[in-house]
Amino acid sequence: MTEIRTPRLVLRRWLDDDAVPLSEIHADPVVMERIGDGTPRSLEETAQDIETWEEEWDEEGFGMFAVELLGSGELVGAVGLSVADAPAEIAGQVAISWRLGRVFWGQGYASEAAHATLEFAVQDRGLDRVVAVCRTNDGASVNVLDKLGMQTEGTAQHPAHGYDLAVYGIDLTQYQE
Repeated sequence: MTEIRTPRLVLRRWLDDDAVPLSEIHADPVVMERIGDGTPRSLEETAQDIETWEEEWDEEGFGMFAVELLGSGELVGAVGLSVADAPAEIAGQVAISWRLGRVFWGQGYASEAAHATLEFAVQDRGLDRVVAVCRTNDGASVNVLDKLGMQTEGTAQHPAHGYDLAVYGIDLTQYQE
């Protein structure tokens, strides 16, 4: 079982018990406004997300981690890697992304978990490049991407929903851990 510990977090594979707390995060419209079309997701849709992420772990050797607080075991959200299918500018590349419960915002958890994920990408999976996209008006995600050392590489439009995205990338051969 793949598990990463940071000073405050545990990044791990998904358990059946994670569907309910993640669905509570997915039910928050403020969290979901940054993801896809912004529609909150049901428990059933969340369980399908977890199943899809676990399949990617099995197929690719990486995926989205469940992120929990080290002390309490409370689920913070999801952070990890996936093979992007859209937008066309990053399709087929390995992308980093995250979604955290709103109560965990502004505490550095996204940066801490994303940094550990990039270390995992380099050290454990030997990846040499990772990309990311975020809405152009998502200042919090831009801040995390900047802390990771990712560089702006252009813009794109979400293919299904038409909103503007900022495209970022990082050459992991020069990544400062």
